[in-house]
Amino acid sequence: MKNCWELMKCGRELNGAKVHELGVCPAALPNEFDGVNNGATGGRFCWAISGTLCEDKVNGTFAQKFESCFKCTFFKYVQDQEERGFCVTPEQARKKY
Repeated sequence: MKNCWELMKCGRELNGAKVHELGVCPAALPNEFDGVNNGATGGRFCWAISGTLCEDKVNGTFAQKFESCFKCTFFKYVQDQEERGFCVTPEQARKKY
């Protein structure tokens, strides 16, 4: 199981290739979603974290970006792996974890 930065190769993980240009992704930093969908920090829940890199742009809140995240290959990758245990919303994650 891979985290978003491993599969999407964004370079925004700690010590990543694009950290100097774009900063460290909030999904790669310690946050309240550590462990959600079996990811490290928020690495398998990036769609719910503000400020992640999507389609080569830093994006906003869950509500602002969810429509594009729903179409993302990484979102589908996690959904397929997690099956019935898949957490989509922050509310689901907070109840489960």
